[in-house]
Amino acid sequence: MKLSTDISAFAGRLGHDFAKPALLVRALTHPSITTPNRENNQRLEFLGDRVLGLVMAEALFSADKSAAEGVLAPRFNALVRKETCAEVAREIGVGSVLKLGRSEMKTGGRRKDALLADAMEAVIAAVYLDGGFEAARGVILSLWGDRIDRVEEDARDPKTTLQEWAQARGQHPPAYTEMDRDGPDHQPVFTVEVRLQSGDTAEGRAGSKRAAEMAAARALLEKLTT
Repeated sequence: MKLSTDISAFAGRLGHDFAKPALLVRALTHPSITTPNRENNQRLEFLGDRVLGLVMAEALFSADKSAAEGVLAPRFNALVRKETCAEVAREIGVGSVLKLGRSEMKTGGRRKDALLADAMEAVIAAVYLDGGFEAARGVILSLWGDRIDRVEEDARDPKTTLQEWAQARGQHPPAYTEMDRDGPDHQPVFTVEVRLQSGDTAEGRAGSKRAAEMAAARALLEKLTT
């Protein structure tokens, strides 16, 4: 099977020369475009999630030989969560080569975190099935790059940290309120306010409500600790 020009270029960015190109095509095929004779990437996503998890667990285990499980777990979660997978997918242009049905095309599927993350995991599985674990490991470590080195900072959940800060001072847990939602339906931007019992507030804006809450919590922590 010969790859199209755009998918061939994507394979180059990925850093793996496929012996079985059909695996990559399948990894980039969303269920919305599936026909009775065409496989989609859902099963590959399942496998890729596990391969990614093993590579990251191994990398963290080797990088810090003194870290306890309670320290390693949040670092691991930061590296394998959907948002991180979607970030990596955007960096190598997964969205531009995704094969989507008309409904997903109309609703901005190429930019959705969930679709990008799922496709990224499916691509990892395709590399694993094509070249084995070492090939998949090499691709993952290359793509995740310095995220692994800075994971301790990324693993700090600002919402949890802010709640602990408030409770340590006898305050109720922070309250989050959606203040605004703008932008098109397929690419909304949320504005969320976080408020403490003391009256301290901050706002955050992001493409999902959860991310906006995290941004608000981070902004308030910076105000309170500087």
